[in-house]
Amino acid sequence: MEQFNNDDLEYVTDEYFEFSDFEDDETYSYNVPHRISDSDSHDSDFEDDFETSNVKTDTSALEARNGKDIQGIPWERLNYSRDEYRETRLKQNVRKSRKGSPSMIFSSIPGLSNQQLCIFRNLLWATSKHDVYLMQNYSVMHWSSLLKRGKEVLNVAKPMIPTLEKHSGLVHPVSRVQISTMTVKENLMVAGGFHGELICKNLNQSGVAFCSKISTDDNAITNAVDVFCNPSGSLRIIAANNDSQVRVFDADNFASLGCFKYDWSVNNASASPDGKLLAVLGDSTEGLIADANTGKVTGNLKGHLDYSFASAWHPNGQILATGNQDTTCRLWDIRNLSQSIAVLKGRMGAIRALRFTSDGRFLAMAEPADFVHIFDSQSGYSQSQEIDIFGEIAGVAFSPDTEALFVGVADRTYGSLLEFTRKHHYQYLDSMN
Repeated sequence: MEQFNNDDLEYVTDEYFEFSDFEDDETYSYNVPHRISDSDSHDSDFEDDFETSNVKTDTSALEARNGKDIQGIPWERLNYSRDEYRETRLKQNVRKSRKGSPSMIFSSIPGLSNQQLCIFRNLLWATSKHDVYLMQNYSVMHWSSLLKRGKEVLNVAKPMIPTLEKHSGLVHPVSRVQISTMTVKENLMVAGGFHGELICKNLNQSGVAFCSKISTDDNAITNAVDVFCNPSGSLRIIAANNDSQVRVFDADNFASLGCFKYDWSVNNASASPDGKLLAVLGDSTEGLIADANTGKVTGNLKGHLDYSFASAWHPNGQILATGNQDTTCRLWDIRNLSQSIAVLKGRMGAIRALRFTSDGRFLAMAEPADFVHIFDSQSGYSQSQEIDIFGEIAGVAFSPDTEALFVGVADRTYGSLLEFTRKHHYQYLDSMN
């Protein structure tokens, strides 16, 4: 299969990527990780082992090829090697999983609770191979790999007052929002918060177009958001919440178009490419296929052993991928839901994020920490590539042209944005007569 790896890549940058670098105005190969410093993030596994104040530089592809750790972890200064630490991490999680519920397998990661794990999903989006949007502290940032610098797009710590005048009574100014999920599509940035907030911003306009608390439930976290076109071509926004509801909004005037109630907390909802169907997943071993216009259940997904957190539609609209706490991703043929057509296994954790490339060739599957897997659909998902890192995974994103893969790592010391480029294997001799 084609790979995302670190061969034949040029040196890109040696600048340290941290909050102060940003301006205040409004099978894939390793390229460059841009370091993200976050003093408010979770504790690092490494910070007590050595002094980290001098860890300041990015790692280029050239340096990685010459043996430098891609995350800048100085293994030579530790009492254990990278392989030894990897083995320890895997053994810790295996021991936890044998005690019973798979939901306990991450308790060995310092400073991270199950609720906090919900943060690290879908907080990274790429709109081109040079433009990436990601969360950092209380800011949504835009990173340009061409300019090698970032810019704040939205500050959610400050009070936000929507610029659109008519909101059908839904508008409520919000401030200091702890972002739980986001998406950037169709020139629209949509983010959800831990207390039921929904924030929408047009990227080519100043200010926030819409913001509100769409749920007043005590456990109202907005678990997932999506932007899609319905069959008539109108742009829609959907939000999945812990209050067991999926809400649909008009992306032009943000009027509420529907509120669909289910029997369990909804962890994820995504629309099919044609905008006709919704995948609805949550605190149930079963997933649902629902009509995107009415919310009516039209199909059931049976096979997972625990709760589900992620979904992704193949561009052809016929294949749906679902990620579950049982450490698997299942693939479903929408034309026949009697059973899944394939089961893809993770290494040690729940499948928290899934992404298809725009051509459907590759599927990226991210665990909560340490591992991102890339599967080749042309091989029937039998061929794969594993990206082995250390730290909580904040999100994965392919560029629309499929040439770049970005991985966000949320770690107090080694938080970074990893960039990979697609390596093509051109068989020139095979094409000669």
